[in-house]
Amino acid sequence: MREALLAVAACSLAVTAHASPPPGAAQSGPDAAPTLLTWSQQMKERDEWLAKRHRMLLGMMRRHRLDWWIVVNEEFHDDPLTALVAPARPYAGNRDIFVFIDADEAGLRKAALTGYAEESVQRFFESPDEPRPPAEALRALFAAHRPERIGLAIDGDRGMTRSLTLSTHQMLRRALGAEGARRFVSAEGLIEEYCDTRIPEELPHFEKLVHLTEVLARRALSNEAITPGETTVGDVRRFLFDALWAEGVTTWFQPDLRVQRAGTSGPTSRGFLAVSPEKTVIRRGDLVHLDFGISYMGLDSDWQRMAYVLKPDETDTPAGLKRGLANTNALQDALMRAAGPGRPAAEVYAAAMAEMKERGIEAMVYSHPLGNHGHALGPSIDGRSVHDDGGRPRPLRPNSWISIELNTALAVPEWDGQKVFFMEEDPAYLTDEGYRFFRPRQERFYLVR
Repeated sequence: MREALLAVAACSLAVTAHASPPPGAAQSGPDAAPTLLTWSQQMKERDEWLAKRHRMLLGMMRRHRLDWWIVVNEEFHDDPLTALVAPARPYAGNRDIFVFIDADEAGLRKAALTGYAEESVQRFFESPDEPRPPAEALRALFAAHRPERIGLAIDGDRGMTRSLTLSTHQMLRRALGAEGARRFVSAEGLIEEYCDTRIPEELPHFEKLVHLTEVLARRALSNEAITPGETTVGDVRRFLFDALWAEGVTTWFQPDLRVQRAGTSGPTSRGFLAVSPEKTVIRRGDLVHLDFGISYMGLDSDWQRMAYVLKPDETDTPAGLKRGLANTNALQDALMRAAGPGRPAAEVYAAAMAEMKERGIEAMVYSHPLGNHGHALGPSIDGRSVHDDGGRPRPLRPNSWISIELNTALAVPEWDGQKVFFMEEDPAYLTDEGYRFFRPRQERFYLVR
């Protein structure tokens, strides 16, 4: 049963269960892992979220001038939107079609064209006990409502906005004919607003998710997981995979580690410090960076921390490394001061980088939205997206969440002037007063003794 549970969770369509902490994990105090909901409790909670999200959907559709929105799930090829618009359950009915209809004065009409009747779906959608063939049901809906604009996940810039398969697109064209196919448009704007809109009920569960991410990251960057001179990068990665298994959660990307070492130049990839090979042995005097995230309740965290491996004669981190981390904290402060609801992301980026230039700090900012996906939809505070957006304003959405991801670089005297990168990533939420971290940021390195 457990193997099936985690396999479903990895497909982003189901939820995950909590297990007892593994041996050696902290049981109380600030480093204790939070207690998560059981699988059935998660289903109940997420169904309540879904009901609230459906009540918001009609207004979003009208803002984006969509008469219909169609989401189609393929068996063994799950659409990333399915668990966000329908009950978070496994779907194995060949092709399941969810149609949202602006029925004018009647409000939002919701129809599920599934291979078989399912009670949880019937709580949210019109779904007969004896389903009609999907093409026939689609034609009947089209004849009843005559939509002018039918939104599909096509022609978008991100996976969630271009997820419709060619085969399903052809099926919809056949079902609705040439007249219906002429009305197909991209639902990218609607999908982004829907996915980037957070509701208050999600907040306490995401706080627990980020807390658990912190607890496991702290354990991985400690002597529980690392024996200097013996432990490899691959060993730490496997430690985290096993810790995720023990906690009954999964991840949306594999844990990555970067090792910086005095006297060696770290390789780069796409302008960033590259991930270290798994065979890399962690040694005394190394600076170790972890990039790690967890999936729970249909939400994803994204988190980075750094640890210093003490030399035999050391009791603390060298002063030059501390200055580097302080510079990264200053960059975080600059970004958070500049941010606010409704302010264009490009302006926030420009203000933070201008402050760093004035202070003589070498900096990079590549922050991105968080929520239902680790690299979520919404405005990014990122030099790359500033140029990719073609100059159009991307205002920060109130109550949205972000991964404040960035780094600074500094020539460290104790490393003979070698440039060292200080990379941090912290989930935060946007209030009227600006961003607030879900958990305290890192102002001191973790120490491996």
